[in-house]
Amino acid sequence: MKSLEELRQLRDKVEKEMKMRDESNRPEIIIGMGTCGIAAGAREILQAVLAELEKRDVDAKVTQTGCIGMCEREPLLDVKMPGKDRITYGNLKLNDVKRIITEHVINENIVQELAIARMDN
Repeated sequence: MKSLEELRQLRDKVEKEMKMRDESNRPEIIIGMGTCGIAAGAREILQAVLAELEKRDVDAKVTQTGCIGMCEREPLLDVKMPGKDRITYGNLKLNDVKRIITEHVINENIVQELAIARMDN
């Protein structure tokens, strides 16, 4: 560092990079992968989600969780958009994934007929 201005520029650059890495600025998709979910087809749902995100070049965090007690509604998929309520979708079929990614993750419109729960932000 040769000047205070150089230090400020470095600080600004690092702050910008940290904001880009901040996961709260991107959608999160959570797949129920307990034994009940896997038996109901959650692995295939997870693969379809990853493929659809890649196909559409969507930057989203995809995570897995265990059983949350709604086994009769498996497979389950939650969408958490930045600053919005977390929406749980259930009784999913593979063709539902494309619709959820397109309508909810990309266009931020909840797919009401597939949604089974909402957790307030």
